[in-house]
Amino acid sequence: MTTPGNALDIAGLRITLPGTARPVVDGVDLAVARGETVALVGESGSGKSLTSRTALGLLPPGAGTAGEVRVDGRDVLAMTPAELRTVRAGTAAMVFQDPRAAVNPLRRIGDFLTEGAVLTGALTRADAAARAGRLLRAVGLDESVMRRYPAQVSGGMLQRIVIAAALMGDPVLLLADEPTTALDVTSQAEVIALLAGLRRDFGTGLLFVTHDLDLAAAISDRVYVMYAGRIVETGPAQALFAAPRHPYTAALLASTPRMDGPRGRLAAIDGQPPDLRKPLPGCGFAARCPLATEVCDRQAPAPAAAPGGPDHTAACHHSDRLEGSPADAR
Repeated sequence: MTTPGNALDIAGLRITLPGTARPVVDGVDLAVARGETVALVGESGSGKSLTSRTALGLLPPGAGTAGEVRVDGRDVLAMTPAELRTVRAGTAAMVFQDPRAAVNPLRRIGDFLTEGAVLTGALTRADAAARAGRLLRAVGLDESVMRRYPAQVSGGMLQRIVIAAALMGDPVLLLADEPTTALDVTSQAEVIALLAGLRRDFGTGLLFVTHDLDLAAAISDRVYVMYAGRIVETGPAQALFAAPRHPYTAALLASTPRMDGPRGRLAAIDGQPPDLRKPLPGCGFAARCPLATEVCDRQAPAPAAAPGGPDHTAACHHSDRLEGSPADAR
């Protein structure tokens, strides 16, 4: 069910790829309201990046889709190429993991920031340069960097520039795909604070894709936890991290290194994610789950209400056996 006014509504999204025996994204429901930050959390290969990129129609060759992906109320999956270009030019924008891969090293930063708006006719060259300058100041940089080349700025500065570029079209939805992975700890903190401030100042809906639960807790209002192409738990960030109701969420929290944590070997999740070349009739986490029983192998659990409130749900047959402490998943 979609909600009018949301920046992003995903309903029943399924994505299949050639050579796989099951969907790589399987029945995902997700929503991001305007001015809200939502984190999509999961380990590598869970389908979180593919889910986010679907909002821009960025699908792998041969991909098949079902369901709805509505950006500002319009279904991206039903759009023509011309309509998709309109979405990418302003309605939604993405900040990718590696900022240096997003820019042309032979072009000045000013050209990178302004050429999209100029080529689409959205702004004149003078207006585009003026807006780029304002956005650079908004992300904490001086507009003099427009005269520099990418190699002349640091990684943290370049990520700020890429964020400014994503805001050039005044998007209602900003997709941030692991935007701090390539940065040092200090730059990570700066970018997180910057994204939180921009969401507040511009009223943009933000989908923050990450494998880092601490980052998700620091920036998000709500969290979706994804495993093997499915959403296994969702809820308000504070409630979900205080009392996880899916064994995978609890295990992720238990394996997160902490300064005040117990000494000794860090907890790990045994086993491997399920093979995409094999069908998955039951719960995707069953083979790695300490609570799994026969029903988990036979039947995929449906999302059910959890104690964290009406918006907290978990897809687990045995969530009532989970106390919610990260230590319980060890």
